[in-house]
Amino acid sequence: MIERSHVFNIVTYAAMVLGLVVILVPFWITLVAASQSLQEVSRVPIVLWPSAHLWENLQAAWARADLGPKLVNSLIVSLGVTAGKIVLASLSAFAIVFFNFRARMVCFWLIFITLMLPLEVRIVPTYSIAANALLPFQALLDMAGITWLLETISGVRVSLEWNLLNSYTGLILPLVATATGTFLYRQFFMTIPDELVEASKMDGSGPIRFFFDVLLPLSRTNMLALATIMFVSSWNQYLWPLLITTDRANYGTVVMQLKALIPAQNGTPDWNVTMAGALIIMLPPLLVVAFMQRWFVRGLITRDK
Repeated sequence: MIERSHVFNIVTYAAMVLGLVVILVPFWITLVAASQSLQEVSRVPIVLWPSAHLWENLQAAWARADLGPKLVNSLIVSLGVTAGKIVLASLSAFAIVFFNFRARMVCFWLIFITLMLPLEVRIVPTYSIAANALLPFQALLDMAGITWLLETISGVRVSLEWNLLNSYTGLILPLVATATGTFLYRQFFMTIPDELVEASKMDGSGPIRFFFDVLLPLSRTNMLALATIMFVSSWNQYLWPLLITTDRANYGTVVMQLKALIPAQNGTPDWNVTMAGALIIMLPPLLVVAFMQRWFVRGLITRDK
């Protein structure tokens, strides 16, 4: 057990204050720059005190980057990815923990090792599948000779194709798999007492009813903690939306649109408008984290029974 001491308390609070400063200084500089005029933001050294031009800079950023539709697109994608991750993670963890089949640990470790394969590593095969989501099934039909057989008999060649490019489905579906969510749900489900499972069986509950009536209510805090993490991660996605969308006017996300506010090489260095746009873009995830902070902490460090 660690004994309390005056020196230890001072060191602890100093570390906390230092961490808070490191986190808040970039936000403060962004807010200050967003409130300044072009002349003020171009001064060297930078003035670290807010000015009176925040509202006009926000209006300029909103109009120049067309942030309204892009915010809606980002909200749809983030909510879709978050919901998909929660559903898929809870179902996969439920199957691994409560169904006794031989390959369940193999399935879990195959899911878990995907943590070593981030989206950037598998971006090419993922894009290839998104360009035609039915390509694996077409390959199986070709390898089995079914395509040739059907073409020989009927004269019609089977060609399966489902293009996910420039669609909400393409923006959401390839991102819903989550090893982190499966691991968190598995760890929580393993704390469920066997007596609760037996009591549920004695009451006549089947697997589906047990999942919805018992497990989901108990895992509410875990669900909200995972939703917070996944919403912020989905909102900040840049590479995948940039790659899969060519119709930026209809399917572009707000993070991608920030590029439209960056001053051109030989253009006006209006970084005040750029910082105002960054404030607008970071506001939704900040609100989500602030609103869900209590549930987020409870979901990671406590277990509701």
